[in-house]
Amino acid sequence: MNNNKDLSLFLKVELIHCAGSMPVLGYGTYRLPDNIEGERAVLLALSTGYRHIDTAAMYQNEEVVGRAIRKSGIAREEIFLTTKLWVDDHGGEKTARAFEESMNRLGLDHVDLYLSHWPVEGKRRETWKAMEKIYLSGRARAIGVSNYMVHHLDDIFEIAKIIPAVNQIELHPFNYRSRRSVIDFCRENGIVVQAYTPLTRGRKLDDPHLTELGVKYSKSSSQILIRWSLQRGFTVLPKSATPERIIENFDVFDFTIDDTDMQLIDNLDENLAVTWDPTGAP
Repeated sequence: MNNNKDLSLFLKVELIHCAGSMPVLGYGTYRLPDNIEGERAVLLALSTGYRHIDTAAMYQNEEVVGRAIRKSGIAREEIFLTTKLWVDDHGGEKTARAFEESMNRLGLDHVDLYLSHWPVEGKRRETWKAMEKIYLSGRARAIGVSNYMVHHLDDIFEIAKIIPAVNQIELHPFNYRSRRSVIDFCRENGIVVQAYTPLTRGRKLDDPHLTELGVKYSKSSSQILIRWSLQRGFTVLPKSATPERIIENFDVFDFTIDDTDMQLIDNLDENLAVTWDPTGAP
């Protein structure tokens, strides 16, 4: 086992209303195929040292993820698993049914984190109440949200008995300052901020600032972006199906970006959204 793998096992963040903790670096599975190739990718991630796997009903690969976890030989309690509720399944009974369907596809007895994938107007409160019941059942060790901005969080806070443990949002240096209001809100309320699409889906990997820093630190642009997220206190979910990149994206625990370079990276913001932008959603 290499030093990076050893170190990563200790780098975790505590979640509110959760007995366990979440590894700060996870493996995202968006667009990972629902076949043997996808299964091999998850198995490689686990053998590399990832202990945090992120899937969703919408990804249509929960079966592959669950099967890989079972085949890995790693104790279930050592793996932090997230799945998510899709927009078509918001509402009390629909939410409960969708969770059961996800659990059946995963073939596991619990998930560590269950997220509301999108802030569906008019159903957020009913959905959150249903998710609180799922949490109280013990089959989801923590519950949270994804793509929620401050006004979406304010909406469920009015009825919530349990505060979301996590808010998973598109986050990278190219929208960092544009997302400061929701980042600050989450931190003020004990909500862990989790960065998805931290690599901008490849759109900014050739940015000259990143490539120059890559040369300075003997790392790739992807590794610079992941390390930036970790040093800014976010948990982070890089995704790749390419074996070399799965391994490369994990190799980020042996260097530190200095303060001056962190500020340089902060200043790359251009309010970039490479996915659907929820800031204007009611």
